[in-house]
Amino acid sequence: MPRGPRLDAPGTLHHVMIRGIERGSIVRDDKDREEFLKRMGELANETATSIYAFALMNNHAHILLKSGPRGLPAFMRRLLSGYAQYFNRRHKRVGHLFQNRYKSIICEEEAYFDKLVAYIHLNPLRAGQVETLEQLASYPLSGHAVLMGKLSCEWMESDYVLQFFGDSAGRAARQAYLEFIEEEMGIDREKELMGGGLVRSHGGWSKVQSMRRQKKKVLSDERILGGDGFVREVLKEAEERQDVLLPESERLEQFSDTIKDACESAGATVAFLRSGSKSGSLPSMRKELARKGVYECGLSLTETGKQLGVTTNAVSFMLKKA
Repeated sequence: MPRGPRLDAPGTLHHVMIRGIERGSIVRDDKDREEFLKRMGELANETATSIYAFALMNNHAHILLKSGPRGLPAFMRRLLSGYAQYFNRRHKRVGHLFQNRYKSIICEEEAYFDKLVAYIHLNPLRAGQVETLEQLASYPLSGHAVLMGKLSCEWMESDYVLQFFGDSAGRAARQAYLEFIEEEMGIDREKELMGGGLVRSHGGWSKVQSMRRQKKKVLSDERILGGDGFVREVLKEAEERQDVLLPESERLEQFSDTIKDACESAGATVAFLRSGSKSGSLPSMRKELARKGVYECGLSLTETGKQLGVTTNAVSFMLKKA
């Protein structure tokens, strides 16, 4: 059966799985591992993509992320193509490194966030890369070490994750997270989180059978991890986005007019805005314009930065602050 198009919108939570072609290795040594994670972190900052969990194995990787303004495909395309070029060059090989199509599942955050974090971070333990939970706490290829405070990683949104387990990202939240991980070690969530649409979305085959006995009709989609209402909402939003997206030239013209109006209201010229000056209200005005350019006009971070006279990284930083 052919696979449907990817579903995505800025701020969508995804569980992404990357696999080597024909189950081959995507990393061969520590230098490769460091390079993959470095590239992922740099791209996350540059594209305002939020990383919540990750596990890098020899022939595959899991990432839990929230897509940035340009969506998931732009982030993944740059990550995989850039790393593959590095890998082939270093190891003097040619051809594809990854399976042609990475797998991504849109996830219902409220119901599945903590389970996905645990599932991804326990991968190295279940695969025998480490032998104990204590070793996992210092393992540098999984976000678990970051959450345990044993590894520094400024591009992973560890505070956001820990706040799911406590009022703040402090010691109590870390302890609650650790206790949850210990509980999850004894639970097999493979079918619940990775199975087919109905099975995955409704917590296993037994629950699907129960719903069928009760003659309950629910919607499911292989690309989505969530209940009936969430699936319907995601599909409806995807349909609406296809209907309203304007051509890029019109969106660029719309943003240009927005910049002119903002400058006129502030008593400044567009040239002065683009000069990089930090006087008066210009910094806050740039931040608001960056938000409008990316989220309302649907422009890339690069194009938005060009129109504001700042770098792509500066736009990414402003969006995170906004």
